[in-house]
Amino acid sequence: MFPAFHTSCYELISRWEELVGSEGSSELDVWHEFQNFTGDVISRTAFGSSYKQGMRIFQLQTEQAQLLCQSDKSKFIPGYRFLPLKENKRRNEIDKEICALLRDMIREREKEMEMGNVSNNDLLGLLMESNFKDSQEQGNSNATAMTTEEVIDECKLFYFAEQETTSVLLTWTMVVLSMHPSWQLRAREEVLRVFGKNQPDFDGLNHLKIVPMILYEVLRIVPALGFHCSASGQDYKTRRYYPSARCTSYSTNHPNAS
Repeated sequence: MFPAFHTSCYELISRWEELVGSEGSSELDVWHEFQNFTGDVISRTAFGSSYKQGMRIFQLQTEQAQLLCQSDKSKFIPGYRFLPLKENKRRNEIDKEICALLRDMIREREKEMEMGNVSNNDLLGLLMESNFKDSQEQGNSNATAMTTEEVIDECKLFYFAEQETTSVLLTWTMVVLSMHPSWQLRAREEVLRVFGKNQPDFDGLNHLKIVPMILYEVLRIVPALGFHCSASGQDYKTRRYYPSARCTSYSTNHPNAS
């Protein structure tokens, strides 16, 4: 999967270099750039040869997440999501299209495996191969093998679990490095010392010390998760009194919101 990471990174850097051009500087929205970048990486590593369908799923998942955020801002009314409203209809349409795309990809992979053309260079291929072996070992019994719907849910999770958190981490890393140019210089020197002009590889990544240290520090300062829930084991008081067994949810980047 490493070539997929390298391809996505190379395309991103090439696009930024074109924006800079001969002027030597340019302004861009890194949040939007990294959202597209992480979606591109996940599409390549998760679906490989089905990259175009993967990017379509990424676009639909992004729209679905925006619709869900909008619904969270409104007051809760029991049964509201079942009303024939524009937003509810669109959410159902998106879910059906995503499931249809994933189901088609899974069927294509199953046909390839039955013909002996096993493709395990992406996450979907690895998942399908493992599932295919389990079903063969169990014979007609599918006690341990995943169903098509379960595989679809796993594919959806590829995006929801990785895309948002990774893009948030990369964006805040850029912000923090712009505030501390000396660390930016040290990270750049380390990468050049380890890889030089060669293509990055896994062995070289294990020799990086400063780069992961920067990423861990950014995660410590600005967690990639948008919300956090905590339950108190006993009564405590800060600005307000909190009884025990109370579950508190708050925004990690806006601690005053709870």
